Amino acid sequence: MRIELVLITICALGAGWALDLEYEQPTVLITLLVRNKAHILPLFLSYVDQLDYPKQRIAFWIRSDHNSDNSIKLLQEWLEHSADLYHSVNYAFDDEQSRYLNESSAYDWPASRFRHLIALKEEALQYARDIWAEFIFFLDADVLLTEPKSLRELTALRLPIVAPMLLSDSLYSNFWCGMTEDYYYQRTPEYKEIYHKEKVGVFAVPMVHTAVLVHMSYAGARYLTFDRQRLVEMQTARHVEVYAGPMDDIIVFAISANSSQVPLHICNTLSFGYMMQPLETSDTLQQDLYQLINIRANMVHDLGAVPPVHPFLQKYIRLPEKTKLNLDNIFMINLERRPERRQKMENLFAELGLEVEHFAAVDGKQLNTQLVQEMGISFMPGYEDPYHHRPMTMGEIGCFLSHYRIWEQIVQRKLLQVLILEDDIRFEPYFTANALRVLQQASNYDYDLIYFGRKRLKDESEPWVEGSDNLVHVGYSYWTLGYVITLRGAEKLLAVKPLEKLIPVDEFLPVMFGRHPLQNLSQAFEPRNLIAFSAAPMLLYPIHYTGETGYISDTEDSQQIADIAAGAGEAQRKSNRQQIFPEEDTVNMLDQELNLGDSNTLLQVDITKSHQEL
Repeated sequence: MRIELVLITICALGAGWALDLEYEQPTVLITLLVRNKAHILPLFLSYVDQLDYPKQRIAFWIRSDHNSDNSIKLLQEWLEHSADLYHSVNYAFDDEQSRYLNESSAYDWPASRFRHLIALKEEALQYARDIWAEFIFFLDADVLLTEPKSLRELTALRLPIVAPMLLSDSLYSNFWCGMTEDYYYQRTPEYKEIYHKEKVGVFAVPMVHTAVLVHMSYAGARYLTFDRQRLVEMQTARHVEVYAGPMDDIIVFAISANSSQVPLHICNTLSFGYMMQPLETSDTLQQDLYQLINIRANMVHDLGAVPPVHPFLQKYIRLPEKTKLNLDNIFMINLERRPERRQKMENLFAELGLEVEHFAAVDGKQLNTQLVQEMGISFMPGYEDPYHHRPMTMGEIGCFLSHYRIWEQIVQRKLLQVLILEDDIRFEPYFTANALRVLQQASNYDYDLIYFGRKRLKDESEPWVEGSDNLVHVGYSYWTLGYVITLRGAEKLLAVKPLEKLIPVDEFLPVMFGRHPLQNLSQAFEPRNLIAFSAAPMLLYPIHYTGETGYISDTEDSQQIADIAAGAGEAQRKSNRQQIFPEEDTVNMLDQELNLGDSNTLLQVDITKSHQEL
């Protein structure tokens, strides 16, 4: 009887406990090799700590050597703060040497550096086996995992090898979709489809690197290696084709997987984060700092702000010094009812180092027909939008008045050159340096206006400004995302009294520089003598296009001053992506530009990097 009572009690307790039981997350060993990464470590370490994953299920294996900065100091501070949160940390720091044998720069890869790196990765792989880790996550310090769910998402896939797709400041990423016979990168159409998330999911690929999760319980993991000699020995023993490629850790690892039929995958189901591109031997730390500025700006574009770093690491964050790009002022037009846009733009300005004056926009929602008439505004007789076939909207009136009032301020304050920005723009990488280069080139010419961002609307010739590398004579264009205007240019625009025959501002400007195709509009304004250029390639783009998630138009979606013409039908919006000239035109323009000379200026280098995959 007593035994039965005990059994019943145990069963009851067991049933109660079962309600609280669940499978724990798999154990993960994160490996980290650090060299000269003090400028990015505050973000890297903070974001690793912010991963939504049980820290007692994570172990670290960290090595740092051959530094010429204070990477080890930052790692030590982080260990003091965070090491006890994790299951274990195995680390070794060596600050005796700062260079490898035969190394010409910190970004050179002599054989001695490859051998050292490969030996460390092999050691980490064996350590994962020794501690029975279920996964090993090879993570470079150049990776910023801004998505807290990254590790949960990847381990839940239970794939032999998978990498989170990472974004850079160009098309570079941490996977290949093709590999040549001699083991190097091969361009494929699928690469861009995955990178731009035209297709979303988990995809088999021949190469992943930089952030790679390996399932150590998968039997095929025993064949994985970074060591070329070990790979050759395994292939010889299995009588398969023997690797004859370079002593490169990521290529050897991929071949060891491919030749052993261990599948590699890239996952783009989440916006996992960002990565820095590897530097060339001749590059300097400054180039890496420029990249980091671009990445941080992309975080603001994508996330609204740079995710916070640990307070104890905040002291290592350095933002660029403020600049007006050698202009008299920079204005940013923003509606007071759009405080989120203003905050986002101010975050961007801080990251890019731009000193900008906020300008309160005229809100079309606060306008009505009576108020417009009281302002003395009259409209171009018979005007209708060429794409909507409708009169102007109140939002377009407010937009014009916002720009108009800035032109007035330019004249009143005698500002010689001004950049006017709207609040729904995306800055291209290396914006500050490229803008300075464009403005330096423009200083050699007589001009009134330079577009930094626009949409070409007509397939017409836009010849290069003679003697310049990055300026074209501008054709019929829409958008006023961002443009530089001179004092003389503002005076010309005001002189024709545009409020007496109002048309949208992005129609008015092409009229004034003589490239609008509609003669009835052009003839209403005299003189039409605005001298206009455009940056090529452009430095600004809209955040959203029509139909995309998050698209909002405060000009196109507002009340019209008259009913739309009956039977006009559906028309394209001015911000429709398809209205931009095809990508081939941009490529052709780039090809022309890059063939102009042998200059190694920053802008030409950066243009190249921002339009290639590797």
